[in-house]
Amino acid sequence: MIMNNKIHQDLYIEKIIVVVTPNIKQPSFDKKRERGQDRIVIWDSFIDIFLLSGQPRDTEPVCEAYKLRKLELVHNNLTGTIPAALSNMVSLQSINLSHNSLEGLLPDSSVFSSSNSDALANNKDLCGEIQGLRPCNDVSSTGKGSESKKNRLVLIVVPIASALFLSFVLVGIFLLINRRNLRKVSKDGYNSRGENPFSVLYFNGKIVYEDIVKSTNNFDQIYCIGVGGSGKVYKAEIEYGNVFAIKKLNSQANDLEIDSIKSFCNEVAALTELRHRNIVKLHGFCAQGRHTFLVYEFMEKGSLAEILSNEKEAGELDREKRSRVIKGVAHALSFMHHDHVQPVIHRDISSKNVLLDTDMEAHVSDFGTAKFLKPDSSNWTAAAGTYGYIAPELAYTMAVTEKCDVYSFGVLVLEILMGRHLGELISDINSLRDRSIDLKTMLDPRLSPPLTPKLTHELPLMLNIALTCLHFNPKSRPPMSAVSQRLEMETSPE
Repeated sequence: MIMNNKIHQDLYIEKIIVVVTPNIKQPSFDKKRERGQDRIVIWDSFIDIFLLSGQPRDTEPVCEAYKLRKLELVHNNLTGTIPAALSNMVSLQSINLSHNSLEGLLPDSSVFSSSNSDALANNKDLCGEIQGLRPCNDVSSTGKGSESKKNRLVLIVVPIASALFLSFVLVGIFLLINRRNLRKVSKDGYNSRGENPFSVLYFNGKIVYEDIVKSTNNFDQIYCIGVGGSGKVYKAEIEYGNVFAIKKLNSQANDLEIDSIKSFCNEVAALTELRHRNIVKLHGFCAQGRHTFLVYEFMEKGSLAEILSNEKEAGELDREKRSRVIKGVAHALSFMHHDHVQPVIHRDISSKNVLLDTDMEAHVSDFGTAKFLKPDSSNWTAAAGTYGYIAPELAYTMAVTEKCDVYSFGVLVLEILMGRHLGELISDINSLRDRSIDLKTMLDPRLSPPLTPKLTHELPLMLNIALTCLHFNPKSRPPMSAVSQRLEMETSPE
């Protein structure tokens, strides 16, 4: 609802843009001056509606569509006639223009014929075939027949002229925006297939592409906080006071295998709905020509790999905290594989993709590049994972299953217990299962020996789970749901 504004001119809407935004649970209202335009945001049924007026801008929204269903402009001092162009908005189901200074003939539209007089009450001189309004052929209220004829002529001519003017304006805006987009395609190397570049899809609609590029100084190296196989990670401090981790992918926008904007929206929306205490929140995704990146929640302590490689920080990550990290990763993978609406395979579980917050709580990251596991196919035609964590079956088959994540989890558990990656010795790990293992030789020597009853029970259990997950035969590896349950039931409460 837009109300209590001082608009002393005829109402016209240049363009209505609908941006589908998931995860909006409560309606809210926000109006502010942003970048030289009035920006009115209405949350209604998970739809973010922007009413843009004035000069056209380089706005490249996600999933553009004309889907305005409800329009309420009460107490806005609107004058003149109601634009006939509103009749073309077939999606409009409800309208309220009461308490304004509107006059003249109601447009021929079902939204008006289904409205009651309250929705049009307290205006200057509206007429139409609605109970409570005077008929437009009623001359008694105008005094003279000649004046009535003039009024009828005005009521016919003005809406037609307004509609023609509005049509010319909309066509001009469309041509201007299209021309600017074409210039951008030529300048920045956008998708050669003719698809519009995507803006950032973000749950509250505030973070935009330009803000991220500005906050990282166009992805300058000084803002880089990590490097992975698929791209670099940058720290972005947005002016609104939020901090994000931006994973800039090596691929460009025109390399993405996205069939349509609709499928893109569906996939990102599904990934942003992955909500678990041990999974890093994915806020959105962007493909803007040269820049293709994921927007993640920022984790203050950085990656587990960085902590284990630092003598001081590795010492602070004691055995109890490491036990909690192992359980957190297990719970996250169990949720992704078994508890989410559509199973998700991570494909790249490693110490680089486990991030820690200030409480040393583990959060699995970098799942945005994973593909959904379809019931009829699990093949993936590209290499998956980080060297040293990849399941052995991927050397002779490209069938990626949840058991690949289980194997990587086993490698990660040994790395956490030992304080380092096994390296080439990981290929001989199956021989350890057939002989007794001296636990002391397997633990990180930088930490004090495990003396408490809790640790003396948990550490052998976790070592046993790791070896079970590292079976050469994928069918012999346990599902992550069983691993998570075993860790939950057979370890002491925190």
